[in-house]
Amino acid sequence: MLKTAGILATGGVTSLAGCGSGNDNAEGGEPATTETEEIDGSGSSNTVMMVTEGSEYYFDPIGLFVESGETVTFEIKSGSHSATAYKEGTSSASVTRIPDGAETFNSETLSEQGATYEHTFETTGTYDYFCIPHKTQGMLGRIVVGEPGGPAEGSMPSDGDVPESQTIVDQGSVSYSEFSG
Repeated sequence: MLKTAGILATGGVTSLAGCGSGNDNAEGGEPATTETEEIDGSGSSNTVMMVTEGSEYYFDPIGLFVESGETVTFEIKSGSHSATAYKEGTSSASVTRIPDGAETFNSETLSEQGATYEHTFETTGTYDYFCIPHKTQGMLGRIVVGEPGGPAEGSMPSDGDVPESQTIVDQGSVSYSEFSG
């Protein structure tokens, strides 16, 4: 336990060293949150892990259902990743795949294990998102808020596949291994 706390404390100090880069809000989204905190094991059903495993880069779950007003926590399990909405003009997004009027989100790239970024989803519909460094390798995810809808419906992102929205609604979440396996 003490070893884990020491590692986490060191990670927290390292995270703070990167603060103040001046580009936290460069894309007009929310500032990145790079707090490091211990996981108590209870886990939140609204947590999406960002993972590097060998040559695979993925969000887990890759599909998640939440109700309007719920917050999703994106957490680094391994590697360096972002959670960035497909909103034209946000990072490398050239199309919009979130509901009309929805607030965009962009964690920027987080690299410390355990670092988190939170976003509260208010607008009903389907949100597709990607990892800035691994978008071209197909690191994509989908969140359905309340019910499917919006510009992401009826097609897949050009960078890869995500679960169908209705499957996400029916199951509540779709794990990466279940989807890719």
